[in-house]
Amino acid sequence: MKFKLKKGDFVQVIKGKDKGKKGRILKIFYKENRVLVEGINFVKKHTRPKAVDRQGGIIQVEKPISISNVNFFCLKCSKPTRLGIKFLEDGSKVRYCKKCKEIVEEK
Repeated sequence: MKFKLKKGDFVQVIKGKDKGKKGRILKIFYKENRVLVEGINFVKKHTRPKAVDRQGGIIQVEKPISISNVNFFCLKCSKPTRLGIKFLEDGSKVRYCKKCKEIVEEK
């Protein structure tokens, strides 16, 4: 399944414990319909000491959240919005903000 969101897009969380927080997409998991967003959905993970130099304890890790719980955040109009796709005269396909109609530049 293809998504309109891409790696590096700036998104805002619209559901869950981190509602309202913003961050960049670090990775997209297509099979699970989930995205990893920087600074969002930290959970505590208990680790055991494995090697000589590693210490066990409780660490905080970012976990992926459902792609339906994030919305693209347009930096030009400063609003969370949906993305549209249109074709230019030269035949190239681009994404655009549905609120301000500005083209989203590719990273």
